[in-house]
Amino acid sequence: MNARETALKVLQEVEAGTRKSEEVLNRMLDHSEAGRSDRALARELVNGTLKYRRQCDFVISKFYSHDYAKAAPVLKNILRIGVYQLLHLDRVPRPAAVDECVKLARKYKGDHLSRLVNGVLRKISPKTVELEAWTEGMDEAQRLSVLYSYPDWLVVRWLGRYGRELTERMLACGNLPPATGYRVNRLKGSFDKLAETAGLPDLRRSGDGLDDFFFTREFASMEPLLTAGLVSVQNPAQGLACLLAAPEPGTVVYDMCAAPGGKSTFMAELMNDTGRIIALDRSARKLERVAANAKALGITIIEPREGDALTFDPGCTPDTILLDAPCTGTGVLGRRAELRWRSGPEKLDELAALQAALLDRAAELLRPGGILLYATCSLEAEENEQQLGSFLDRHPEFEPAPFPKGFPDPFLPTEETGGRLLTLPGEREGFDGGFAARLRKREIS
Repeated sequence: MNARETALKVLQEVEAGTRKSEEVLNRMLDHSEAGRSDRALARELVNGTLKYRRQCDFVISKFYSHDYAKAAPVLKNILRIGVYQLLHLDRVPRPAAVDECVKLARKYKGDHLSRLVNGVLRKISPKTVELEAWTEGMDEAQRLSVLYSYPDWLVVRWLGRYGRELTERMLACGNLPPATGYRVNRLKGSFDKLAETAGLPDLRRSGDGLDDFFFTREFASMEPLLTAGLVSVQNPAQGLACLLAAPEPGTVVYDMCAAPGGKSTFMAELMNDTGRIIALDRSARKLERVAANAKALGITIIEPREGDALTFDPGCTPDTILLDAPCTGTGVLGRRAELRWRSGPEKLDELAALQAALLDRAAELLRPGGILLYATCSLEAEENEQQLGSFLDRHPEFEPAPFPKGFPDPFLPTEETGGRLLTLPGEREGFDGGFAARLRKREIS
C-alpha cells in the first residue's frame, strides 16, 4: 500500500470503531515496507483529514452533483483525502493528489465512481473554494465550525463559555501540528545535563518553573534517550496534575486509570522511587507498556494491576489517589482529531456519569487526611467544575485542598480557586488543555 491507501484504511477503521487513529496507523505502518517519506505522508493525511473532515465535507458538497450524505463511507474518505491535499498541502503536486485518489476510487468502488471522483476533485482548488463568502450568511457558530472544522455543538458551547476571541484562538490552536513534549527523568539527570551531553538541536524548554519539561520536533534524535530512560514523552499540562497531587516519598499512591503510565512514572520520580504506586488499567496490553516504560526509567515502585476501577480493591488505604478520568478530551483535539467526531452531548452525559461513579469509588478508598487529585483533558464544565461541585455536595468529608508548596508560581490562579487548575489550548505554546483539582479527605475527629 502507498501512503494514500494506508491513510484510507486507517480512516475507515477509525470511523467504524473506537480505536485511536495513532494506534491504528502505527499498527499498519509496523506491517508496511513504506519508506520514511511515505510514512510521513500517511501520518499527515490521517491527522489532517480527520481534523478538516467537517470543512472537507462542506467543500465537497458544493461540487458533488448527487446527494453527498448518501455516499458510501469509503467514497467520502477518498474525497476527503483529496480535498485535504488540494487545500492544505502545498507540497503535494495537484495532479498527484487527484490521480492517486482516482486510482483509489477505481480500486474500491469501480470505474464509474472513479470518474465521479476525478470530476469533483478537478473542480476544487484554493481559487475555486470561497469559504469566507460561502459562510458569510451563517450564524457565528456554524461559520466557525466550517472555517476551523469542528462540530457545531462544541463551537456553540465554547462561544457561550469563552467568548469569540478565545474560542477562535482555541479552534486555531487545535489545527496546528501538535508539539511533542518531553520530561527529563529526574532520577537520572537534569535538563541542563541532558542538553550538555546529548548535543540535541532545537530544544525549547517549557519554562515557567516546569524545569523538567521541554519541546522538540527532532523525534529521531530523541529515540536513543527514550530507550535509555533519560526522558519520557509527556505534555507539561499533564505534568502539572502530578505536581498538584504532590505525592510524598515513601507513601502509597493509587493511579486509578493509569495507562499509558506517564503520570504514574512522573509521580514515581517526584517520590524519588520510594513508596508504592498501584497503577490500574483494564487493558493488560497497555499495562505491559506501563511496566516497560517504568523499567526503562529505572523505576521500581510501580505495581501494574489489571482491573475495573469501579470495583478493584487495591488491598490498602492509599495516601494519594489520582483519578485521571475518561473524558471527552476536548482539551486535546489537536492531538486526537478523531475525538471531534466521536463526542457529543449524549457522550458527554455518559462520561459525566462514569466520572461521578469513579469519584465515589475513590472517596471510599482514600485514607482520612489523604489527597484526591481529579484530572481530565476536557474543557467542559460538566466534566470539571460541575463534576467537582456535585462530588463535594455528595461527600462533605472532602474539602478543596490548597496548592502544594513549590507549585510553579506562573500557573497559580490570580484568584482563589481551592486547588483547581484549568489550562486552555493556545494559552501557552505547546500546552494541552485540561483540568485538575486537589481535594483532601478530612481527618476523623
